[in-house]
Amino acid sequence: MITQENIDTILSSGGNVVDAQGTKIGAVGQVYLDDQTGEPNWVTAKTGLFGTSESFVPLEGASATDVAVRYTKDQVKDAPRVEADGSLSPEEEERLYRHYGLGSGSRDTTGTNTTGTDTTGTDTTGFEPGFQPGDERLDRSRQGGTVGHDTSGPTTDDAMTRSEEQLRVGTERREAGRARLRKYVVTENVTTTVPVRREEVRIEREPITDANRGDALDGPAISEEEHEVVLHEEQVVVDKEAVPVERVRLDKETVQSQETVSGEVRKEKIEMLDADTPGNADRR
Repeated sequence: MITQENIDTILSSGGNVVDAQGTKIGAVGQVYLDDQTGEPNWVTAKTGLFGTSESFVPLEGASATDVAVRYTKDQVKDAPRVEADGSLSPEEEERLYRHYGLGSGSRDTTGTNTTGTDTTGTDTTGFEPGFQPGDERLDRSRQGGTVGHDTSGPTTDDAMTRSEEQLRVGTERREAGRARLRKYVVTENVTTTVPVRREEVRIEREPITDANRGDALDGPAISEEEHEVVLHEEQVVVDKEAVPVERVRLDKETVQSQETVSGEVRKEKIEMLDADTPGNADRR
């Protein structure tokens, strides 16, 4: 159970909010107090990219070690978005109670920032209790306190805070596509030249000489004869054989490129208006 005495320790030590299984949800942002009892009942956990978001988590049933709450990390991240501006309206608190399955709790919860300062019950009007309009005796500007007072709301201190939005740019890994290998069969014509040989007949004549005279006179002097010669030729024979020619595989490589990101950001400006000379201002 986290009590008022634990707040300074939690905020000054830079603790974390962890879920029921001990998984870190985010760093402790602010602790919110019940305006009626003064006891802490909400804590914000810094989540999101670079911890730019704050999610509200009930402190009911939480322990003081690293603010161990009894809710899961996903449940906290899915909590309704509420601006961590120092207080919770009844409507905002009701939405949070419904999300965590709790009954309606106390209203007008006030937050304590990371300095550990309890803002509950603090008089922020800029004057001492008992001040009446025109009572210059109690003006804190004469007592060394806040100089002047806020005309737009309760006086808090002697300065305005100027804020501006900044771009937080990161990257995330996502699937961009898929590639696969597929093998299929195509048919194409192949033309090649093959040398072939064939035999042709030709007539050779030779004169009668002493060397062939005997062969020439062998047989009848006058007769009819036939002589036959077998001719040969080569023919092209086509056959096919499947042979491996190469191996193909898929591989990946990482390439890096530059992308320019732009976005609109808002910033606050503060100007000093001279009450005696309308339109005369010192802008910042």
